[in-house]
Amino acid sequence: MTHAADTPRPTRFAPSPPLLGTIAAPGDKSISHRAIILAGLAIGTSRISGLLDSGDVAATIGAMRAMGARIEQDGDDWVVQGVGVGGLMQPASALDMGNSGTSARLLMGLVASHAISATFIGDASLSRRPMARVAGPLADMGAAIDVAPGTRLPLSVRGIAPAIPLAYRLPIASAQVKSALLLAGLNTPGATRVIEPVATRDHSERMLAAFGADIAVETDGDGVRTIILTGRRDLSPCDLTVPGDISSAAFPIVAALLVPESRVTVTGVGINPRRAGLLRVLGEMGGDIVLANQRDVGGEPVADITASHSALHGTDIAADLASDMIDEFPILFVAASMAHGHTVARGLGELRHKEADRLGAMAAALAACGASARIDGDDMIIDGSGGAPLPGGATIAANHDHRIAMSMAVAGLVSRDGVTIDDMASVATSFPSFVPLIERLQAGA
Repeated sequence: MTHAADTPRPTRFAPSPPLLGTIAAPGDKSISHRAIILAGLAIGTSRISGLLDSGDVAATIGAMRAMGARIEQDGDDWVVQGVGVGGLMQPASALDMGNSGTSARLLMGLVASHAISATFIGDASLSRRPMARVAGPLADMGAAIDVAPGTRLPLSVRGIAPAIPLAYRLPIASAQVKSALLLAGLNTPGATRVIEPVATRDHSERMLAAFGADIAVETDGDGVRTIILTGRRDLSPCDLTVPGDISSAAFPIVAALLVPESRVTVTGVGINPRRAGLLRVLGEMGGDIVLANQRDVGGEPVADITASHSALHGTDIAADLASDMIDEFPILFVAASMAHGHTVARGLGELRHKEADRLGAMAAALAACGASARIDGDDMIIDGSGGAPLPGGATIAANHDHRIAMSMAVAGLVSRDGVTIDDMASVATSFPSFVPLIERLQAGA
């Protein structure tokens, strides 16, 4: 692999030798955001180990510092002195979210129930992403929200204290909207209720409980979850370890399944049931994936995952699985393009609203590399190569999307003529060590 020294950083991923070795995944991005925010609201000092060191998490750290939390790095750990629920300070300038939609949406919720105002800005990619799903219910709680046309950044939130407790039924499954409302509920008197017809990742519920929030979850006979948070309760400081991010581990795992003679172990990976859909699907496709040393870390289930080269076969992925692996579909599409037979992934409209239109961008990228991929409504349909290398030879536009960049990098490893990614800079938002890690595995590290 070679890449230019300056940004943009085009990088060519050539056909790979076997990938061999044991590595650790970077810290879970979703959990890292929530750990910094809740530690910043606790009364006292929290210590966080395993925090993801990336551009996205840096945006959350910068915003919480701007609103009064003291956050310092101590070796590999982060030490956070919180301000207490209700204690956020008025930021002196706009909060720059960079490329982090998670930072923007969660912090909008946090600000909404405090008597402060904040302006949220972001890069060109983030400024194209809609914020209406969060802005609407926060306005119902009493926050005043001034948005750019299309309900996009730049965006200003003028919080209100006390806010109005809300009972909100999610029209579309979204862990970010749920989490934003729960964060708003922390400084809201009474009970804030979020109703989930389709369960989403529950990192927020687990971590709120760990910090001592008054939170309960009820599930009815139809599987509908209601999360009930009673606000204006102090949070206690917490020492916690962030598990490895399964969304990042997905790339070396799939690469090991596809590159002949490979065997890779990724240690300390979070396997939260609402995040592990990719592992279930890859197993159904015939992937040789073994989970070992299963344990609990910081309230989250964790395991060491070993993936070995496998002959995959196509599968049919139901729409109700989408929320359990929404971030992993780009790399799953690459796996499907190398499988024997036909894969259909259904109900993927949410992929159109990520950093890029991941549905359209991945269909175009795979087609440019010689794979058979097409879209039918919100479904992706892929006819696999039967294990034969993809032709490759293309230069792929990553569209400032880290998951597109890394997914097509893996496609390059199993291609005949290699694949060039036009710019790998976006990978710094979630997996800064991706390229050197792949090089280590190629060297048998």
